[in-house]
Amino acid sequence: MKIIIIHGAYGNPEENWFPWLKKELEKRGHKVFVPEFPTPEGQYLGNWLEILHEYLQHIGPDTIFVGHSLGPAFIVTVLERLKRPVKAAFFVAGFIDVLDNKEFDKINKTFVKKQFNWDKIRANSKEFFVYASENDPYVPVRKTKELATKLGTKLIRVKKAGHFNAAAGYTKFERLLDDIMNVTK
Repeated sequence: MKIIIIHGAYGNPEENWFPWLKKELEKRGHKVFVPEFPTPEGQYLGNWLEILHEYLQHIGPDTIFVGHSLGPAFIVTVLERLKRPVKAAFFVAGFIDVLDNKEFDKINKTFVKKQFNWDKIRANSKEFFVYASENDPYVPVRKTKELATKLGTKLIRVKKAGHFNAAAGYTKFERLLDDIMNVTK
């Protein structure tokens, strides 16, 4: 499998559980990519799509997307544009609308202030997993639940996970690894 991990706003490939997940998946024989996207400066959908263009040859039926925070909104746009489906998409603390947070809404707007083709998105991933935490200080559960509903999948609630970031103690994410491994079997 090829796994592409997408960070969120103000994020980078070396934070949170991304390095741990990459290492664990590579130990199991998977090829893992964690691109670095510009944020907050230069954080525009077009810029991110341009960077992902370098990875297009790795996107196909044996690909799994993993996105954190803004990452899922970016991934649904990518799924909307694909010609063939990927294996699965895992969305952690994701959202597809403004968060009513002036600072984040300003830099996230090109990713979420648009119409999504949900039929095409659902058709371009065989499975979806959506994780939320009740105590997320940035993304209210109702925003992540909206994403799960649009994808036609259930919301996976994780207790006291905050924003699933290092500040909340998430430098590892065992449940996510287990779920990914179950999909790769």
